[in-house]
Amino acid sequence: MRSLQRDEAVARFELITLTSYDVSLDLRGEDTFSSRTVIELTSRGGDTFLDLKAKSLESITLDGVPLPAALWSEGRFPLSLPAGEHRLEVAATMAFRNDGEGLHRAVDPSDGRAYVYQMSFMSAAPSVFACFDQPDLKAPYTLHVLAPQDWVVVANARGEQVEPGRWEFGQSQPLSTYFVTLVGGPYHRVTGQHDGIDLGFLCRSSMAAALDVDAEELFTITRQCFDEFHRVFGIRYAFDKYDQAFVPDFNAGAMENPGCVTFREGLLFTTKAPRSVRVQRATTVAHEMAHQWFGNLVTPRWWDDLWLNEAFAEYMGNRVTAEVTEFTDALVWASLVRKNWGLTADSRPSTHPVAGTGAVDADAALQDFDGISYSKGQAVLTQLARRVGDEVFFGGVRDHFEKHAFGNATMKDLFTSWERAGAGDLTPWTDAWLRTAGLDRIELDRSAGALVRTAQAADPADRGHDLGLAVWDGSAWLRSSVLVESPRTPVEIPQDAPVVLDPADEAWADLTFDDVTAAALPTLLPGVGEQLRATLWITARNAVYQGTLDPAVAVELLVAGIPGEEQDTALNTLAIWAADDGYGARGVVHEKLLPVVRDAGAARERIHRAFRERADSAPAGSEIQFAAADGAIGTGEDVDWLRGLLEGGLWPGMELDAGVRWKVLQRLTSLGGTDLDELDRALALANDAKSQVAHAWCHARIPDPEAKAWAWQRFTGEVAASNYEVEAIGTGFWQAGHEALVGPYVDRYFAELPGTTAVRAGWGLADGARFFYPITELDQDVVDRTDALIADQQLNASIRRVLVDAGDELRSRLRAVERYHR
Repeated sequence: MRSLQRDEAVARFELITLTSYDVSLDLRGEDTFSSRTVIELTSRGGDTFLDLKAKSLESITLDGVPLPAALWSEGRFPLSLPAGEHRLEVAATMAFRNDGEGLHRAVDPSDGRAYVYQMSFMSAAPSVFACFDQPDLKAPYTLHVLAPQDWVVVANARGEQVEPGRWEFGQSQPLSTYFVTLVGGPYHRVTGQHDGIDLGFLCRSSMAAALDVDAEELFTITRQCFDEFHRVFGIRYAFDKYDQAFVPDFNAGAMENPGCVTFREGLLFTTKAPRSVRVQRATTVAHEMAHQWFGNLVTPRWWDDLWLNEAFAEYMGNRVTAEVTEFTDALVWASLVRKNWGLTADSRPSTHPVAGTGAVDADAALQDFDGISYSKGQAVLTQLARRVGDEVFFGGVRDHFEKHAFGNATMKDLFTSWERAGAGDLTPWTDAWLRTAGLDRIELDRSAGALVRTAQAADPADRGHDLGLAVWDGSAWLRSSVLVESPRTPVEIPQDAPVVLDPADEAWADLTFDDVTAAALPTLLPGVGEQLRATLWITARNAVYQGTLDPAVAVELLVAGIPGEEQDTALNTLAIWAADDGYGARGVVHEKLLPVVRDAGAARERIHRAFRERADSAPAGSEIQFAAADGAIGTGEDVDWLRGLLEGGLWPGMELDAGVRWKVLQRLTSLGGTDLDELDRALALANDAKSQVAHAWCHARIPDPEAKAWAWQRFTGEVAASNYEVEAIGTGFWQAGHEALVGPYVDRYFAELPGTTAVRAGWGLADGARFFYPITELDQDVVDRTDALIADQQLNASIRRVLVDAGDELRSRLRAVERYHR
C-alpha cells in the first residue's frame, strides 16, 4: 500500500471539506466483518482519492450513481468530484487483524472468548472503514454496530444496546480518522462519574478480578487529573464521556482516542507489580488525559508536528501525576526510566530534530515517533515552562485551545500563542532546541579547569546549557551552576574533588564522569540522596552506552549502590540493565551492561549478591524487596538456588505468583536448567495471555536446534504469532555463548528480513526486525552486514530505521569492548 504523501494531503485538504461520517459494522464473523460507510462532503471541484484497505469492495456510489469497483487499487479509489455537496456510500468486507492495528481480534486462551478493538493510528483507519485518512480532515462520526449478544461495545461517543447485539452511538465531536475507535467483546466494565463526566474502565472477563482490585486507584487518579487539567487549562473536557480500556496485544503504551482510551493490557496487574510500574501506569493515565486537550481538541495539521502531542502529554502527564496523585515520585521515575531512551535516540545516526522533521509521508513520520519526540520533547518543554513561568506557559496554551478548538494547528500557531501571552521572541531558542538535531557532549577537563562542550551532530546548534554542578568537599555536596555557552567554559574545581554534572537532572546533554569522580563514587554512593543518585544512574547508563565510561566502573557503582538503594524504580531500572534475560525493551533496542564487561561472569555474581543483600535487608513484602528480588533472580547463576525459589524458598512476604514463577523459569531456561516439559506444565497452571508470552520467550531460549527452528518459523511468518509473541521470541532467541547454535541464523536474518514485509506491516514489521536482530553477536561482520542491507534502496523504510538503530547499538558494544578490554 502506498503511504500518503504530504503534497497529496495538502491537495486533498484544499479540495474537500467533510461534513460527516456514518459507519456501520457487522462484527459477528471470525475472520472478516462488513463495513458500510456514508460520507457527506463538499468539493471545490477536482480529482482526488478515497482510502480503503479492504478484503473486497462490494459497491461504491457517488450521489447514488454506482462507480466501477475495478478502479480500486493499492488501497485507493480515484474520485472526480464536481464542485458542490456530495454523498459517498461504500460497502466493503474487511479482514480482522492480529497485529494490533486496524480492527484487531484476539481470542483469550483462558476461556476461548473473542475480543476486538480498533487502532486507527497513522494509516490503519482505512482497514476498518472507507475514509479520507489524514489528520486535518476532521468530521463528526456516527457509529452503528452489530455484535454477538454477549458483547459490550464502547466507542468515542456515548452508545447503547437498542436490542440484543445491536448498538447505536451518538454523533461524536469532529475527529481525525486516527482517533476513531471502538472496543467490543465480553468485556468486564466498571463505571463511575466525576464532575458530570461518565467514567468507565474495561478489561477482558478473565482479568475482571484484577480490575476490581485496582478500580478505586484508577478512578482516583482519573478524577484528580481531570480536576487539575480543568484548573490549569481553564477549558473543560470537550467529549461526552471517558472510557479507558485495557486491551490485548496492544502495540503502544496507550492511545488517546477521545472518549475511549485504549491501554496496553500489561498495565492491568494480574500478579504483583512493583511501585515503579504503578507509577508508569499513573503517568500513562495522566498522559492520555492530557492528550484530550493537546491532540484531540486541537490536532496537528500534519504528522511532523505529532511531537507537539507527545512532548506536551509527556510533560503534563508526569508533572500532574507528581503534583496531584499519590505518586509524588513520578518525576524521578520519568528521569530513571524515560530519559536514557531519548538520550540514546538523540545520539544515533537516525537522530532528527524534535520539530520540523520534514516528513514527506506518513511512513516517514512514523520512523521519527521515538524517544526524541517524547523524552527530549518533554525536556525542552520543561525548559520553556521554567523560562517563561506558568502564567505565560498556560496562558499561551489556553489561547491556543480557544483559537483552534476541534480544528488543526501547527507548531507556529502554538508558539505564536506563547509569544502573545508574553514569552517574547522564542525564535532563537526554537532554532537551537527544536529545529536542530543532535546531542551536545559536556565533559569536565579537570587539568584545564574547563567544561568542554562538543556537538555530536553534523550540523550543530549553538546551544546554551544552564548546567548544575555538585562538588564533594569531603563532607557534603556543594551545589552551583554555570552557563555553558561556548566550546570551553572555565570552572574552578579542586583537583581532587569529585564532581557530578547536572545533579538535579535538568539538562539535556551527553554527560559522563571524569576519572577522579569515577574512582570516588563507589565509596560515596551509599550516602548520596535520592535525586542525585538518580542522576548518577542515568549518567552511568548513558556513559557506558556512549563509550565514555569503563563498564567495570559501572559494575563498581552497582555493587556499591544497590545494597542501600531506597528507590524501587531505580532497582527495577538497574535490574533490567544488569540482567541478561527479559523482553519488552521497546525504548532501547537491547541496552545491556554485562555484554561489554570484561569478566561478565564475575561481574554478574557480584551484582547478584548486591541485589540479594538488598532483598534480605528490605522490609518483608515491601516494594524494595520485590524490586531487589527481581534483580537477584535476573542475575542468578546457581540453578539450585533458583529451584529453591520455586519450591517455596522466597523472601518472607513474597508470594510465588505466576509473575515470579515465570521470572525464575526464564532464568533457569537461560542457564539450561529446565526443559520444554516443565515449561508446558507451568503454562498449564495458568494458561492466560501473559503466561503464553512468557512461555514463548522460554521456548525460544532453550539451547537446542528444535527450539531455535520453532522460533524462526515465527520470525518468517511460516507460523503465525501475535505481536507480543514475536517480541518475546525474538528477544529470547539470541544468547551470548551459544554462537555455534544460533550462528547460522545470522545469515538467515539478513537474507530473510526483507521478505517479512509479506507477512507483517506497521508496528509488527518493525518489531520483527528489531527483536530478532542478532545483537548478542559481537562481530564486526554483523555490523558490515547491517550496513550493506541498509544501503539496499529497495529496503522497506521501517526495516531500514530499525537496522540503523540496532547497528548503532552493536557498534557501541564493540567500541566498549575494544576500548576497555585491554
